[in-house]
Amino acid sequence: MFFRVIDKERLPDLITGLGTEYEVIAPVEKDGRFVYAPVVDPAEVRLDYDTTLLPPKKWFFPAEETLMRFRVADNEVLDDEVFAAPRVLFGLHPCDINALLLMDNVFTGRYADPYYMRRREQTLLIGVSCTPSDTCFCNVWDTNEVHWGFDVFLTDMGDRYFASCRTVKGAEILDRFVENRTVSDEDTREFQRVVHDFKEAFDRTVDTTQLPVLLDAKFDSPIWDEFGEKCLSCGACSMVCPTCYCFDVHDRLEPDQKSGVRVRTWDSCQFKEFAAVAHGQNFRDTRASRVKYRYYHKQWGYLSKFERVLCVGCGRCARACPAGINPVNVIEALQTGEVR
Repeated sequence: MFFRVIDKERLPDLITGLGTEYEVIAPVEKDGRFVYAPVVDPAEVRLDYDTTLLPPKKWFFPAEETLMRFRVADNEVLDDEVFAAPRVLFGLHPCDINALLLMDNVFTGRYADPYYMRRREQTLLIGVSCTPSDTCFCNVWDTNEVHWGFDVFLTDMGDRYFASCRTVKGAEILDRFVENRTVSDEDTREFQRVVHDFKEAFDRTVDTTQLPVLLDAKFDSPIWDEFGEKCLSCGACSMVCPTCYCFDVHDRLEPDQKSGVRVRTWDSCQFKEFAAVAHGQNFRDTRASRVKYRYYHKQWGYLSKFERVLCVGCGRCARACPAGINPVNVIEALQTGEVR
């Protein structure tokens, strides 16, 4: 790890410098909320944001993307090249960086996805420290800190940033694009204080030490029926989740029926048709079953394979859910037997 200190007034120089060689994606304000969007003017960047509407996964795994073009008559693929321009995702919170690491397990594993991998290879990640919001619970999963998976991480220390460079490329872009200095003893003490205060700021806790055992024991619990009655099957939780990766693939033919495109789009396990099969059968035809299996996949299935739960506690699902379903409340309900 390589450490430097950047005066806060110099940060626009870094964003401007990066823009000369990369497409810079950063949090900006839009209609009172925040989104990741391409930026040119450093003044647009808002590093004081709480969370973004959609997670950074959309820049690696778009909501809709064309996988290839084809000609029907010749059964010929016309264009299936994977292209990704060099870019920087700037201002990611620890939970979102951890979410990308979880997504990497899925898209770069046994069945590697070339579209996702190419974008990951072409993208630098610059993280920034944050302040706990009223809906986040990243401390529950230990994702409020990140120690790898980024190129540079900026910890806000008032008038300056403590820059932790995890990669050689991260150190290079700091030296090239922004004035920085070595870390003093005072900087180190202030950094430790800021990190300590950040950890102490979380007031939401839930015991997850025996969660797999709890889920095994509560598989047939009526609690799932209660949450199923609340759930609207709208899929909002999946759409805003930084670690949901279900998708659908379909072909779209041109009007002449001679050529077309193969398209991949986001899907949701909360949609009724998600588990529908031939002859009108559906493996998860009730809302309760869909809610239940979403939690079992994230808190049990993924855990059994990768030894991490598939949740980073960003709180986006709690914000987006019109029925007010919150993962922390679900776990507490299973523990207490009472839905709040």
